Amino acid sequence: QVQLVESGGGLVQAGGSLRLSCVASGSISRLNAMGWYRQAPGKQRELVATITSGGDTNYADSVKGRFTISRDNAKNTVSLQMNSLKPEDTAVYICNLKFGVLRKYDYWGQGTQVTVSS
Repeated sequence: QVQLVESGGGLVQAGGSLRLSCVASGSISRLNAMGWYRQAPGKQRELVATITSGGDTNYADSVKGRFTISRDNAKNTVSLQMNSLKPEDTAVYICNLKFGVLRKYDYWGQGTQVTVSS
């Protein structure tokens, strides 16, 4: 059974920074993609950033230049450094792990709340 546990959310003023972390445990392929999605009230879940085990990254246009995703393959962890936060970044941030043929295996964490005040 694969589990994802997030940490690091909280309340911050606009312009501030937060760092999110996610630890994956269980039977996980070394070839995988980890990432962060977010969901604000009344809105659909959206991709924030992803990173493969090879280090390839992908970012939503809205966070490029402000957020940085990184990972430690040995520890099965992924982190998201969020700088210059804006009120519109307020959402539940959810860790994701995908692996297998056609990303057959798809796991989600419980989510961590990020609130940016103006």
